[in-house]
Amino acid sequence: MNESPSSANEGELRDDNEIIRLCQQGDQRAFTLLVDKYQDRVFWVAYNMLGNAEEAKDVVQDAFVRVFRALDRFDFNMNFYTWFYRIVSNLAIDQLRKLKRKRPVSIEELGDQTDHLHESRKPSAKLEEDELKEGVRAILDELPPHYKIVLVLRDLEGLSCKEIAAVTDTSHPTVRWRLHTARKLFKEKWIRQENRSERAKALLVGLEQNQREL
Repeated sequence: MNESPSSANEGELRDDNEIIRLCQQGDQRAFTLLVDKYQDRVFWVAYNMLGNAEEAKDVVQDAFVRVFRALDRFDFNMNFYTWFYRIVSNLAIDQLRKLKRKRPVSIEELGDQTDHLHESRKPSAKLEEDELKEGVRAILDELPPHYKIVLVLRDLEGLSCKEIAAVTDTSHPTVRWRLHTARKLFKEKWIRQENRSERAKALLVGLEQNQREL
């Protein structure tokens, strides 16, 4: 006897539309499949927008609640993950605009997924990596939201410009222009940051030399 979709092995249910249909039929386990499939991916979208793990978790939770409430009206002509990314992106942008001040972010909040690689690294290499991440984070926080989201989705999440256009509800040319501008802004800010860093190092060296001369 053939298995019904709801009794099939959960690991075999990889098609989003199939999972959504099960949700619409009242299969409570099916929604868990969507959560398991997307929660890590959308967390990083929210985190890279907000720079704060707790705020990112709140955005993701809110997004899943909205998805759950809207699944019975889901339009199967749409791509689910595009629709879901749009919800997460809009919530993250809204939250970003609500923040009255930027909060400092420690590198520990990143929840680095490569900790197992750090064990064999020299402390200096780990320090340099942490400084690099903090530098990237600082520059991302300076970008306007509409530039920041395309940079996050394209260069950090790997979505195509056409997919980003669907997520952000803009045209393909607009996404390409915003991405070009965002990369240009990032590069300019990165160069200025590196110059400041070099000047700071030179200042410290000078101070140390002056101290020894006292």
